[in-house]
Amino acid sequence: MKKPYKIKEIFYTLQGEGAHSGRPAVFCRFSKCNLWSGREVDRAGSICNFCDTDILGTDGLNGGEYSTADDLAAKVKSLWPNVMGKPFVVCTGGEPAIQMDAGLVESFHQVGFEIAVETNGTLPLPDGIDWICCSPKGASKIVVDECNELKLVFPQKDAMPENFVHIKADYFYLTPMASTLTKGFIYPNQDDATRKAVNFCLNNPKWRLNLQTHKVLNID
Repeated sequence: MKKPYKIKEIFYTLQGEGAHSGRPAVFCRFSKCNLWSGREVDRAGSICNFCDTDILGTDGLNGGEYSTADDLAAKVKSLWPNVMGKPFVVCTGGEPAIQMDAGLVESFHQVGFEIAVETNGTLPLPDGIDWICCSPKGASKIVVDECNELKLVFPQKDAMPENFVHIKADYFYLTPMASTLTKGFIYPNQDDATRKAVNFCLNNPKWRLNLQTHKVLNID
C-alpha cells in the first residue's frame, strides 16, 4: 500500500521570487528533506545547513497526511479562488521529489492546475511537471540536468555557479545568502552577500539577481 503524502502546510499567496514572481499560487510544502532533517541539532552537520524553512512534521496550516493524490489535489483546489486565472500550484519543501509521483502530477492536472516544483535537484522528478526550479545546495550530487530555472543561494563554497555549467536552464538566478538569525543559526552578512551577488551578475550577465520579495514585503 502506498504511503500517504506528508504535507507540512498548504497556503495561497503570491510567488515571491524567480520568473513567476508576483504570480498568485497555492504553495504545497512537503515535509522532509534529504539534505537536512529539519532538526536544529542536525543543522551544523547537514549538507544544507542554512535552510530558513520549517520542514519538520505535518502541523502547519492545512498540513497533515493525505491518503491519496486525489485528496491532496482536492485540498489544493479548495484554496484557489473561484475567479479567472490559470490555477497554479508550487510544490516545495523540504524536498518534494521524495514524495511526488506520477499519480499526484495527474491529479493536479485533472483539477486544472499548472504545476511548478522547487527542488534541490538530487532526486529524479516524475514526468509532466510544467515548471522546474532547481536550487542545488552544498556538495550534493545533482541529477537534474535540465530545468526552467537554476537558482543558487549565493555564495556557497561548495555550490558556486561555475559548478553547474552543464545544467540547461531558461533562467539563471542568484539569491543572496540571508543575514537574519533563524532558529539559532547566524547567517553571513547580507550586505556582503548581496554585493557579491550583484557584482557576479554584472560580470556574468546570463545570471540575474533574485530577491525574495515575499520576505521584503512580509507576505506569508
